[in-house]
Amino acid sequence: MNPALPELAPADAVVLVVDDVPDNLAVLHDALDESGYTVLVATHGEGALRRAAQAQPDIVLLDAVMPGMDGFEVARRLKAEPSTAGIPIIFMTGLTDTQHVVEAFNAGGVDYVTKPVRTREVIARIATHLQGARQARQAHQALDVFGHATLAVRLSDGRITWQTPLARQYLESYRPGSVGFLDAELIEWVRQQAEQARAAHEPASRVLVQGARRLTLALHHPTGDGEWFLVLREANDAVMLEALMAAFRLTTREAEVLYWVVQGKTNRDIGDILGASPATVKKHLEHVFEKLGVETRTAAAALAMVRVPQLGHR
Repeated sequence: MNPALPELAPADAVVLVVDDVPDNLAVLHDALDESGYTVLVATHGEGALRRAAQAQPDIVLLDAVMPGMDGFEVARRLKAEPSTAGIPIIFMTGLTDTQHVVEAFNAGGVDYVTKPVRTREVIARIATHLQGARQARQAHQALDVFGHATLAVRLSDGRITWQTPLARQYLESYRPGSVGFLDAELIEWVRQQAEQARAAHEPASRVLVQGARRLTLALHHPTGDGEWFLVLREANDAVMLEALMAAFRLTTREAEVLYWVVQGKTNRDIGDILGASPATVKKHLEHVFEKLGVETRTAAAALAMVRVPQLGHR
């Protein structure tokens, strides 16, 4: 073994090297092989996409400038596919001006090395990014095992880059048709909350309602790759709504409005949650006041919590 090359390869790590110059491929293949990596190669963009989809490498070492489909487009396509979106990409480029460096990161790269490549540097960078990627995968797997509903969403286009099975199930139920992406309304909300978080304001949660079921979306810390985590929690308010309906002879919609009044929501908030206009909510609330024999929201909420004590524990 060449003593100049560090032994940094994690067990069973697979590297896909993409370069249209055979001599470059040979040098990198030999160096990576000596360091203990399993090495796959591709000489053009289409081949890189096929190999990545089939073999699911742990990392991709990608030439930026190639005939036909260049490395930037290859990276964008890899990041657009859920099965390959999580694979780290290190660009190899002789283009070191700011425009091309920015393009590499915008395309989804985590790092870049300049040509002619120095194999020792390449191997060290690969090892660093592999460690981070494996830690992320382990965290994702732990969330899967424990049944958490969590997803990562890319702010630039709303693409869901990773999600647990439970998160996928919730989205399919509450937002049918939003396969692979958050819908326009939700991604706009995520962007607004992300801006608040950057400005040191606590981001708010968002509630989606489907009958007596409600799904709360909470924004958490960014992943560092232009992505943010969303944690989803579902609750069923059927018992509470039935109790309110029985206690005050309310309709289902009136009970829903009163429930959210107790939670401190405004008419506009309630309208957003229930998919109704603030004027419609106001009309329902007038009926609630009449049936409860009160004149204010505060009095209605207080009476509701007296008659349905469980409301005070939500």
